[in-house]
Amino acid sequence: MPVGRTAGSLLGAMLMVLFRVISPEDAYAAIDLPIIGLLFGTMVVSIFLERADMFKYLGNLLSWKSRGSKDLLFRVCIVSAIASALFTNDTCCVVLTEFILKVARQNNLPPQPFLLALATSSNIGSAATPIGNPQNLVIAVESGISFGQFLLGVFPAMIVGVLTNAAILLCYFWKYLSVEKDQEGGQPAGPEVVADDEVTSHRFTPARMSHVSSLNPDDMDCISEPIIRSNSVRSTSANENLRSRSVNSEADIQLAIKSLRASSMSHEMVEVSTVTDRRDEGASSRKFTRTASQQRSVIIEDSPPSPASNGDKEKEDEVAEKRWRVFVWKTAVYLITLGMLIALLMGLNMSWTAITAALVLLALDFTDAQACLEKVSYSLLIFFCGMFITVDGFNKTGIPNTLWELVEPYSRIDSAKGVALLAVVILILSNVASNVPTVLLLGTRVAASAAAISHDSERKAWLILAWVSTVAGNLTLLGSAANLIVCEQARRAQFFGYNLSFWSHLRFGVPSTIVVTAIGLLIVTSY
Repeated sequence: MPVGRTAGSLLGAMLMVLFRVISPEDAYAAIDLPIIGLLFGTMVVSIFLERADMFKYLGNLLSWKSRGSKDLLFRVCIVSAIASALFTNDTCCVVLTEFILKVARQNNLPPQPFLLALATSSNIGSAATPIGNPQNLVIAVESGISFGQFLLGVFPAMIVGVLTNAAILLCYFWKYLSVEKDQEGGQPAGPEVVADDEVTSHRFTPARMSHVSSLNPDDMDCISEPIIRSNSVRSTSANENLRSRSVNSEADIQLAIKSLRASSMSHEMVEVSTVTDRRDEGASSRKFTRTASQQRSVIIEDSPPSPASNGDKEKEDEVAEKRWRVFVWKTAVYLITLGMLIALLMGLNMSWTAITAALVLLALDFTDAQACLEKVSYSLLIFFCGMFITVDGFNKTGIPNTLWELVEPYSRIDSAKGVALLAVVILILSNVASNVPTVLLLGTRVAASAAAISHDSERKAWLILAWVSTVAGNLTLLGSAANLIVCEQARRAQFFGYNLSFWSHLRFGVPSTIVVTAIGLLIVTSY
């Protein structure tokens, strides 16, 4: 049904209660509040990091001293993977898609390899930490694995997987990336996109115009010799421009000649002379200007500072103070985020650690929190609530247990064949039913099967589930929300729009997913 995943999960929860598969009390009890709290906290922290220009700095890192298209592709893979591990893959894809499109278009490069690099590397990178994606949050809370243990178990596989994915991308698109940029203008250049801060810096603000608007009309003719020279240069350049410009009518030619004559006559009327100022101990030569229209002179060097200069100084001090406040605020955001990561590595409760960091950021902002809280993806939180109820009701029907009993004897993780079969089951279910429901359905069953072998096998089973369910999102365009975000953001880009089709993603996604999943499983199972 084309109602979206949030409405679909609520519809499933409602049907479970309506048909008395689960009671209303059990439905409310099925909602895992620690996971909801952890999701909410990480969303708020990501919002503040975006406001503090963290992702802008990451975007600038992509193009800083880039050595060509292949180097840029490799940077996209590394930066998006690390950013997704720390700030969730969805957030990373939202803020980096348009920037990557802009860089690719300005360098006359095909956008497809860079968009695929962003989507696939974000999914792979998010597998490294419990806060990288929603299914990892579920696994971390239900398994009780600490942040540090999770990181040690999956991070090596993530690094090797990202490098492998980058190598496959380079091999797959080597011919397209080897085409040099046409610098002779063979193709018409696309519209230039200027960042918001660059546009703002070129606007005429009252602070920039204060020294012009405050001048007395009588003083406009009082200019110093350097200014006269600059005006002469400007007049010369104006003459050249007028000579080179094609004029369509005789009236325009006459008007241009009259304006040039008037400009030359105004410069001839200005007389620059030198007077001797004997107020000091020795005679010093001072330059002043005299105009024929006013017959008066003004000594530029000895003129007192105008009120406009004082106003400019006050405004400069105000701007400097604002910059200092912004710097202090950004530093506080980064330090609080770093403190949250350290607390997670120390093994503190992940849900309350994220909520505490979010509330500290809201308190230190000293503004109404409504604007920030409106950016929280409440639809995702509601989706999780409905999914918890739906999966709990589905488990009570006995259907998942029956299906698992058929597969479980052949998918034990104490053998290579069992790990391979389990990975195939997770991979298929993650693309058919999405990765979060797959984790909710298989998590406890896979862990119980592995616990019969050993305690270490149970932890290994959770990590296998985290790795395969996350990388499975790269198989198809619909396999992960991050893929859809990249596709929609690229299609809606104002000047650099690009349509990433389902089949173009599938042609690369199938071999990349199979190879990266296999290599990662070898590393995770050896932990």
